[in-house]
Amino acid sequence: METYGLFGLSKEEYERIVERLGREPNHVELGILGALWSEHCSYKSSRVHLRRFPTKAQWVVQGPGENAGVVALDDEVWLAFKVESHNHPSYIEPFHGAATGVGGIIRDVLSMGARPIALADSLRFGLPADKRVVRGVVRGISFYGNCIGIPTVAGETYFEECYRTNPLVNAFCLGIIPAGRMLRARGKPGHVLFLIGSATGRDGVHGAVMASAEFDQKAQEKLPNVQVGDPYFGKKLIEAVLKAIEEGIVEGLQDLGAAGLAGASSELASKSECGVELFLDRVPLREEGMTPFEILLSESQERMLIATTEEKAQELKRLADYYHLEGEVVGKLTEDKVFIAFYKGEPVAELPVSLIVSEAPVYEKPYEEPEYIKRVKGFDQKSLPEPDLKEALLKVLTSLNVCSKEWVYSQYDHQVGTNTVLKPGGDAAILRVKWVVRPEVSSERLIAITCEGNGRIFYLDPYEGGRYAVSEALRNLACVGAKPLGITDCLNFGNPDRPQIMWQLIKAIEGISDACQFFGVPVVSGNVSLYNETVEAQEIRNIYPTPILVAVGKIENRKFVDHRFKEEGHLVFLIGDIRKELSVAGSEYLKVVHGRVEGSVPAVNLEKEKALHELLIELIDKDLIRSAHDVSVGGLIVCLLECLFGTKLGLELSLYVEERLDFFLFSENPTLVVVSTDRERAQELKEMVEAKGLNWLLLGRVLKENLFVLKNNEEKLLEEKVKSLEELWKKALENML
Repeated sequence: METYGLFGLSKEEYERIVERLGREPNHVELGILGALWSEHCSYKSSRVHLRRFPTKAQWVVQGPGENAGVVALDDEVWLAFKVESHNHPSYIEPFHGAATGVGGIIRDVLSMGARPIALADSLRFGLPADKRVVRGVVRGISFYGNCIGIPTVAGETYFEECYRTNPLVNAFCLGIIPAGRMLRARGKPGHVLFLIGSATGRDGVHGAVMASAEFDQKAQEKLPNVQVGDPYFGKKLIEAVLKAIEEGIVEGLQDLGAAGLAGASSELASKSECGVELFLDRVPLREEGMTPFEILLSESQERMLIATTEEKAQELKRLADYYHLEGEVVGKLTEDKVFIAFYKGEPVAELPVSLIVSEAPVYEKPYEEPEYIKRVKGFDQKSLPEPDLKEALLKVLTSLNVCSKEWVYSQYDHQVGTNTVLKPGGDAAILRVKWVVRPEVSSERLIAITCEGNGRIFYLDPYEGGRYAVSEALRNLACVGAKPLGITDCLNFGNPDRPQIMWQLIKAIEGISDACQFFGVPVVSGNVSLYNETVEAQEIRNIYPTPILVAVGKIENRKFVDHRFKEEGHLVFLIGDIRKELSVAGSEYLKVVHGRVEGSVPAVNLEKEKALHELLIELIDKDLIRSAHDVSVGGLIVCLLECLFGTKLGLELSLYVEERLDFFLFSENPTLVVVSTDRERAQELKEMVEAKGLNWLLLGRVLKENLFVLKNNEEKLLEEKVKSLEELWKKALENML
């Protein structure tokens, strides 16, 4: 392989660099350009398509382009949030890969001047499950989040064959900022660059290039590229940086993530329209004999770069010492817009800042519809044999995508900080924003967070999958009474050099964009993770197209509900877009009972979906419903059982279904929510549903006895103890591991 290929550069990209410089780049310069021009840093295959996303709204303070998006919760408090991937490192070294994914996203939010208060994670593992990967990833997330003292409040976990050698680990963080005190990666000529945090080691060198390449059987050889995190240093770094901001000695902030010091300094200089000089001898090191290449491109964790004045740098040094952190001035911003790194008084790299950052290539890669699309859309679900109902229910209920994920989230401290109001396990987590900016300002603020991203649905139809995922994320917020403020997304896809994968990416972006535009919800931040492809024994395996959406909303008037039924005698209704034709395309039922992933994804009626969100918030505000839970993975029957689990109550489900009952019970059609209400208010509920142009269906009533009774046309088809079903549901994942 030519030298440039070792740095992830193509021949054409290398020739472009040579022409721009008028000379051959040296080894260090190649390393810098290879890292910053990687897919992971430059988004060169996706950037042109990401422009479709709606990013503006009256309440958006900072959209895409910074380390995290920022929205106004109210006139006193702003929220910063972002989701990001750490996929490849989490396969090579699951514990440290996942842990540093959490640490990295925390620093992204911190770099906006925000105090991180909540974490969420979205995980994808293979089938059969690799216990090493599953256990390692969950331990890594738990270790970092628990030790640093930030609760993990929401998330989701799926298992599919396509993630067997390419798990997805997407980490989300949300922080709070006093209104008007947001920071950006900005500075001015003459400002010095102060590196604070942990000492720099060799871990993570060229991790950005590794994250932008497909895997093969030699993946373990990339182990040195995986960073190692220290949450205790991370906690000290948070407090030191926030204290520095409070004391007014910070002008600009940038975390050291992908491409390390080279990436942080060049991006800060580019956004500031400056040049930068770095003095590598001054960088605190924890390993002997480190080369300029390693110092510049190390991705050692728990480090931040602060732009400040020379005078204030002394105050930063004092703070670093107080918190037992390393802290040194390692460079300065200049007027000449040139990146220069010195080592022992000699320049080791000299490049135009624009070449490193803004001149990174942008590609419009060819795309074409995959051949499999016509095949899966030609599937006729009517040809499916009708299964034994109880047998089908048990298969779906204990499948790894439906069963309880308590084994995962119980390892996370989701209540540290005492802000968590609704814990993991429901439609959305609810947090109390109790941090008071001024004593006279009320602390009675509630926000909601939810994660969505069904890769199987995106695989069958990326465009409809995008509309489906946005709708479900916003529906989850509405189920707890929250109005959306914004979405952050992580687009996980296979190899974009394959036209079929590029088609999936483009169509998914179009679907997400169109839905967000319709709902008036901005995409304020995000991440793209491509080349999630593995070559194994001459077999090429790409993951399902898996965009992960994390939606953040606010709850007004402190009115909210959870998903569980409350009392004997309450009536249970299905409300929303109740259709005669119910599709099982992409459903868990179709996969685990019939062994197929096929069908046409049911298109979301966005008008009815929006009406349903508005209706749910009104119903909650008027205290008309006692619970709400959307029909999702597993279908209506799983939704109803989840409303019972943990309550010791039962349900008599009385249906009058003339079509196939299995389709009615297991379909994952969108725009459907199960609600419960007092018998005395049922008529009012029906009238409000009809006024919105939506449908309602009385399903049954809550029982005192812990039984699940299913009748159709007066015939009793099932009578099961809820406790027994709950035990099976709760233990399925733990038993597998």
